[in-house]
Amino acid sequence: MPVWQADASRLNRLDFDFNGSETGYLTHGLHPYPAKFIPQIPNTLIRELSRERDVVADIFCGSGTTLVEALLLNRHAIGFDANPLACLITRGKTTRLGAGDREVLLATVQRAQDSADRILNAGKTLFDAAGPFRSSADRPADPALDFWFAPFVTEELAEILSWCRHLPNEAAQTVALVAFSSIIVAVSKQDSDTRYVRRQKKLVPGETMLRFARALSKAVSAVGAFTEVVDPGLRREIFRANLLEEPRSRPFDFMVCSPPYPNAYSYHLYHMTRMVWLGMDQAKFKREEIGSHRKYSGNGRSRATVGTFQSEMRTILRWLASHLKTGGYACFVVGDSTIRGERTSNADLISLAAGAEGFVEVARPTRRLQASKKAFNPAIGKIREERILVLRKERG
Repeated sequence: MPVWQADASRLNRLDFDFNGSETGYLTHGLHPYPAKFIPQIPNTLIRELSRERDVVADIFCGSGTTLVEALLLNRHAIGFDANPLACLITRGKTTRLGAGDREVLLATVQRAQDSADRILNAGKTLFDAAGPFRSSADRPADPALDFWFAPFVTEELAEILSWCRHLPNEAAQTVALVAFSSIIVAVSKQDSDTRYVRRQKKLVPGETMLRFARALSKAVSAVGAFTEVVDPGLRREIFRANLLEEPRSRPFDFMVCSPPYPNAYSYHLYHMTRMVWLGMDQAKFKREEIGSHRKYSGNGRSRATVGTFQSEMRTILRWLASHLKTGGYACFVVGDSTIRGERTSNADLISLAAGAEGFVEVARPTRRLQASKKAFNPAIGKIREERILVLRKERG
């Protein structure tokens, strides 16, 4: 029996900590994405608050965790994100391979391995006068390449990207491009996905090809397994959309998301090199990103404030209310933020804004984060707990 027909307080008693749970099964581990929530959270909420064949939405879909779980639980899935890279990752993690796709992708794996062998062994024999590898493929005309990548890495990435772009169909291209994107920060001079500083890395020619071969091989296996267990009759839709512009979409029955925390992270910055290589409009996303640390940490008169976040969420909740069925549930997994030195309860802000748009708060269980979890922005404090804010739409 669904929880809303029984005792809503049950939600507050559920254990959302999931300490020690496996989080990288099937396609969940295909691509790094900081601050994503673990799949057990949407899985639990979807099972508790929706029915099979319902349409489950995530309005900040990020790396696609909710959509993967919705499909695995026999629900249709719909996702929205202003970040074009997030949309690509989500498409890749929810792709179903068709006839011949596996063979085409594995041939690309072999091609990368063979190329890596040739590059690694170039010039190592007396009769081999081959020079450094050069690709004739196009590459972005952006100064970021010279700053963030060693020249030999740029050549290998350009070659790999041309292979991905020329695969025979959208499914194969998507899986390959997600594998390509997944290695970009590792082979760049950016320290990591959570540290935007430049450092030299001990990379050698051919290593980029090898990393891509391993990433694509892993992706083929994971997407293949996902394809086998998901009902092909289920729909999945992914929209690159700025929710503040109130995009049009089909209605849905249930929503669960992990919204951006104000002042916590700047995805447009840390994903910049990937977006450059993939030809995405990073400047547009920078303007649209909600919660960006850069917007909240500025000193100008136009800097974002607590009021900015609450106003944005009010607009989003108004749009959400127009698309979620009456009686349907919307769940926000969110922690606190530190803005101008003051601790702010984002769950309180969202709940208050939601009340003005026809929602009522049903439950707010707490999730304790693992002590070993790394803070992605230590300057604003390590988040120890998250709230799972459960809202019900009361009026149409």
